[in-house]
Amino acid sequence: MFKKTLFFIFFVVGMEANLVDGIALIVNNKPITLYDIDQEMLNTTLSKEEAVSKLIDDIIYKQEIKKYNIDITLLDVDNYIEKLSSANHMNLLDFKMLIRQKEDYDQFIEKIKKQLTHQELIKKIAKGHLKIANDDDMKIYYNNHKDEYTIANSIDVIAYVSKNKNLLEQVKQNPMFNTQGVMSQNITFKQTELNPQVKYILNNTKNNEFSVIFNQGGNYNIFFVKNKNDIKTLSFDKVKKEIFNKIMTQREQAYLQNYFETLKITADVKILR
Repeated sequence: MFKKTLFFIFFVVGMEANLVDGIALIVNNKPITLYDIDQEMLNTTLSKEEAVSKLIDDIIYKQEIKKYNIDITLLDVDNYIEKLSSANHMNLLDFKMLIRQKEDYDQFIEKIKKQLTHQELIKKIAKGHLKIANDDDMKIYYNNHKDEYTIANSIDVIAYVSKNKNLLEQVKQNPMFNTQGVMSQNITFKQTELNPQVKYILNNTKNNEFSVIFNQGGNYNIFFVKNKNDIKTLSFDKVKKEIFNKIMTQREQAYLQNYFETLKITADVKILR
């Protein structure tokens, strides 16, 4: 009797495993299992239909990357990070240190790698198919989005300094937190007097928000931005290159979306269950 019961349990478990791992559909000869769909729904809170659609998109996207032989190396990532640091007038070491204080560095590297892969794919697919933005296009964008290209001449902050990073984390959660381990003072910074690291931090922090915690001079620092004063709009010539890149990115994304929608419609999809 015990052996029969044990056999029945193993039989049922085996049936459930086959059901979970069963292939739901095949996209261009690549299977998607019921387990894949369940995991996608669990990780993203998407509906079943949305999860299936996303999994199909992912397969087609990866197949295109393979088709165009795109392989982003760590050297490519390092070169890109170096350009980012230079664009923000920071040396590479300080920029990397700032990123590590802001987020998990391995995740940052992975995010950059995906971004560069996407950019390279766009170049391969959209080459010769996009209208290049001219001065008229850029001026129209600039005039309609001037609020995106402003800078404050001075910034009022509360500056917190501590030897203990955890204490500043507590300040961030509760601005009324008071301890001898944290010094604070009200400061007004002038944009022209800021070093590149502090300028990058403050210009990327909104009013009534805390900045990232960063290390400087052997201490941990954090700013609470109270107000940005004397806001001025940057001239068109100063932001022309940035506007060109933004317009072309929008056009690339629109072209890419249409391209993949077409691939999805024409994909060989076999629904099995």
